[in-house]
Amino acid sequence: GGKSTFMRQTALVVLLAYVGAFVPADAATIGPIDRIFTRIGAADDLAGGRSTFMVEMTEAAAILHRATPNSLVLMDEIGRGTSTFDGLALAWAIARHLLSHNRSHTLFATHYFELTQLPQEFAQAANVHLSAVEHGDGIVFLHAVQEGPASQSYGLQVAQLAGVPQPVIRAARKRLAWLEQHSADTGATPQLDLFALPSDPSDDDTAEAAAPVASSALTEALAGIAP
Repeated sequence: GGKSTFMRQTALVVLLAYVGAFVPADAATIGPIDRIFTRIGAADDLAGGRSTFMVEMTEAAAILHRATPNSLVLMDEIGRGTSTFDGLALAWAIARHLLSHNRSHTLFATHYFELTQLPQEFAQAANVHLSAVEHGDGIVFLHAVQEGPASQSYGLQVAQLAGVPQPVIRAARKRLAWLEQHSADTGATPQLDLFALPSDPSDDDTAEAAAPVASSALTEALAGIAP
């Protein structure tokens, strides 16, 4: 919807202002900013032997140790490189630390809806979202920042815009409906393993022959290969 672009734009406006250049605004009032910290994107470090999640946490740690009340901090989808519960817990704790300890000027983008409860604890926090309008089975992004948390996610619509085959989209809609119903029936939102869920209606749209199971000899041989 444009959240990452909005965050980068904010950092660029601050940087332009501090070097004495014009900014794209009729008027701008920007307070003292000592540094700009960013945790945006997802990339591993093959040369350094670090996974995507390790890179993400290393950069987050640097921000938490060094950001001051006069710093501008941009955090985009922190915690997405690990499991759902771990990612949610880390994102919540990092956001809370930035609010209570660093007290930096922070833009924190996330799809973890649970984090929208933080303004109830911290008066200086606020929820905003990028507006969008559904049109049939599609979606139109308005690229406008509005107050309040987003009411829903548009992952399937974005996947459709990206050209994901319709059978896959239909199967995803069925799975989503089933997961939402399962969550409503249990009264919770557990961290579910999609490959270990109870039986559910079959999806004929994407039915494929099961891959043959590797022989035990091959499995043992692969296990013996040094990483």
